[in-house]
Amino acid sequence: MDTPPFNTLGLSPMLLQAVESLGFERPSPIQALAIPVALAGRDVVGLSETGSGKTAAFGLPMLQAIDVSRRETQALIVCPTRELAVQVCEQVHILGSGYGEDLIVAPVYGGASMERQFKLLARGAQIVVGTPGRLLDLWSRKALVLSRIRMVVLDEADRMLDMGFRDDMEELLGAMPAERQTLFFSATMNREVERLIQSFGRDPELVQVKRTAMTVASIDQICYEVRERSKVEVLSRLLDIEPPRLAIVFCNTKRSVDECTEALIARGYAADRLHGDITQMMRERVLKRFREGSVELLVATDVAARGLDIEEVDAVFNYDLPQDPEDYVHRIGRTGRAGRSGRAISFVYGRDIYRLQNIERYTRQKIRRDRIPTQEQVEGRRADQLLEMVRDTLESGEFAHHEDLIDRLLEAGHTATDIANALFSLLYGMHSREGEEIAEDRAPAPPPPRDRERDRDRGDAPPRENRRERGTRFDREERFAPRRGPGGNEGMVTLFVSLGKTGGMRPGDLAGMLYREAQLPEGAVGRISLFPRHTLVDVRADVADDIIERCRDSKLRGKKIRIDYDRGA
Repeated sequence: MDTPPFNTLGLSPMLLQAVESLGFERPSPIQALAIPVALAGRDVVGLSETGSGKTAAFGLPMLQAIDVSRRETQALIVCPTRELAVQVCEQVHILGSGYGEDLIVAPVYGGASMERQFKLLARGAQIVVGTPGRLLDLWSRKALVLSRIRMVVLDEADRMLDMGFRDDMEELLGAMPAERQTLFFSATMNREVERLIQSFGRDPELVQVKRTAMTVASIDQICYEVRERSKVEVLSRLLDIEPPRLAIVFCNTKRSVDECTEALIARGYAADRLHGDITQMMRERVLKRFREGSVELLVATDVAARGLDIEEVDAVFNYDLPQDPEDYVHRIGRTGRAGRSGRAISFVYGRDIYRLQNIERYTRQKIRRDRIPTQEQVEGRRADQLLEMVRDTLESGEFAHHEDLIDRLLEAGHTATDIANALFSLLYGMHSREGEEIAEDRAPAPPPPRDRERDRDRGDAPPRENRRERGTRFDREERFAPRRGPGGNEGMVTLFVSLGKTGGMRPGDLAGMLYREAQLPEGAVGRISLFPRHTLVDVRADVADDIIERCRDSKLRGKKIRIDYDRGA
């Protein structure tokens, strides 16, 4: 759709300047259709997909309608999630920057300090952005005054109704003046949305942007057939063979998020979690670390699928396939932004295939089936990466010189080729990860879909017959049993040490400490595998308990360490 320039929509010079400073030359289709109607004072029903510019479509008319000289709440924006409320608040602040300190936009949502929200409202915030529950709570405490509201926006109304906020929304709308202006924005029009509009809209004008393909063409969509028990291994292989700078891993339940995050951290990846049980303070801290890149993998439930605005996300992994095709669109929309390319990888198995077909019909796009990378392919890619790293270092010339050490090795009779091979072997061992076999045999028939969907919707435990396959805490005896060391060496078990390469761990230091502290016999320590945040060491099974007990309070390189049986992924 070819849209007219912003200066033809009726916006004030101050708002036009704000839009221009953000680099926007022409409005998006939903903005071109909705802004003139909203500026005329009419109610609006805007149907457009997520990421189409809806915030400016209602934010600009709202900023033009308020009187910043009056310190009272004049406009309200209701959002389904805390993340979306924060994002909308930030964008409205930016669009209204021309007002300076006269404009107060207050974000209010659960999990944040209510005292701070009281203060913002007491200062006379002209625009309040919040979630239904917290808005209703503040209104019942008389901190939020709704009697002077001139405009209200329901952002993602369909989502709020799906989340069970109908009663809260009706109570909020019923407490506002009947002559207010109401703007409904939604990705879909269903019966619940229609009923809400009929009850609280005043002859609204429908503005709709027709969609062609639901997903971005620059996103490469792939799926792999993976059993539950092998998901972490397949995810690790995909991360190793093509490492993303930032990636989001979506799970359907909070338990799945926790288990996946713990498994990734144990394998040395910089990962953190985001779900409904995380406090708001911790949530903001996690998102900050993710934006900065100190956390490379964000494992999350769908609470993060909406309102998470980070442009540099290279890949999205559907660790669990979503039940709703629209949720799939929201998830993969976190990548491929601002003209960048992105990847969306989904894991499916059993009846997930039917869900995948529903998604393809809904998005009108084909999702490519692919084969799981073999461990040999992963090792080959690691070798290529190591070679590129060494070659780049050599070509840059930015490296320290150790001729005296090399000369000593040459004088001892070692050839230059042997020395280079030994160094490459050490480097490769530091950057490698022991792979696992992928379970490819057919799974038993899944339980009836009704029970499984209900359990996942609630975020409860998986069905009992599926618990052992998932490797959860119900499988404690099997999971915590000592394992054979890598390579299956008889009489050896693998121990986990809570210090890795980033903490300065060196194999010689660890071996010396174990022999010294645990008074081990010769040959008790086998292969030592270093990872960024932890180390795995093979030891004789008959001395493993002695090592764990005698090294309980040990320190290595000035840091206290924890040693236990490796619990695997």
